[in-house]
Amino acid sequence: MISASLAALAILSATFLGLAADTNAQADKYPERPIRWIVPYPPAGTTDILARKIAIKAIPDGYTVFLVNPANAINATLCSKLPFNFLKDMDGVAGIVRVPNMMVVTRDLPAKSVPEFIDYAKRNPGKVNMASSGSGTLVHLTGELFKAATGLDLLHVPFKGAGPALIELVNGRNVQVIFDNMPSSIGHVRSGTLRALGVTTAKRSSALPDVPTIAETIPGFEASAWFGMSVPKGVPPAIIAKLNKAMNDGLNDPKMRARLAELGGDPMIGTPKDFWQIHAMETGKWAKAVKISGAKVE
Repeated sequence: MISASLAALAILSATFLGLAADTNAQADKYPERPIRWIVPYPPAGTTDILARKIAIKAIPDGYTVFLVNPANAINATLCSKLPFNFLKDMDGVAGIVRVPNMMVVTRDLPAKSVPEFIDYAKRNPGKVNMASSGSGTLVHLTGELFKAATGLDLLHVPFKGAGPALIELVNGRNVQVIFDNMPSSIGHVRSGTLRALGVTTAKRSSALPDVPTIAETIPGFEASAWFGMSVPKGVPPAIIAKLNKAMNDGLNDPKMRARLAELGGDPMIGTPKDFWQIHAMETGKWAKAVKISGAKVE
């Protein structure tokens, strides 16, 4: 799932680290050495879970920061034996960016809108296959929410990442639809190799303003990828405030905002409390989706 926004994330990380270094001249002591980012990948995998455990056990001095994304919210119920409680063991620092998922279909599928897709799938039960970047990922669970909201019979076909899934879709093999993160699919939509039916955010994306939201057909439907920063519980509030300011300053840079907009991303500027409230809300939301899907990681 994270791979879909790696381009935006790389830019943001570089900007944040540069700003953190600039802050050195203004701060009393912090930061005096490089700040370590922990970016787990793939979600729900061994690397992901171990990276989260390392982040939680790190010394709470502000020099280890952790990339937060929907996998944190999903893993809280997807994984039955987590050695930590992310919401309790970490503190939020700052939101970074929210990116829509996008419902895209193969070029030869006759449906050209969400209502037409629903009608087509109802007339062809069990014949439409839904690709995902893996069981339990945001891409998968967004599709499960769509299935629950429409009552459609779509067969889930998990792949090892969005890349292989998109290759199958572009080539028109075995799968017909995916609810992918916009940054990894937008190029295919712009080139015409895939067709976008809808975005999953509450409002249309400025990157593809002609693509309607799914909520225009299914009121209240919303699911998006989001990224932010957290630190181990116990980091002094003054340090959290400095990290938050550095990230928000970077997100307010016009060049940064323009680049994020190209990828369909909206900056998540706000306080540490704002971001952690979003995280808590998403954890509850995806617990319901995990239950609907029946997905589980032991």
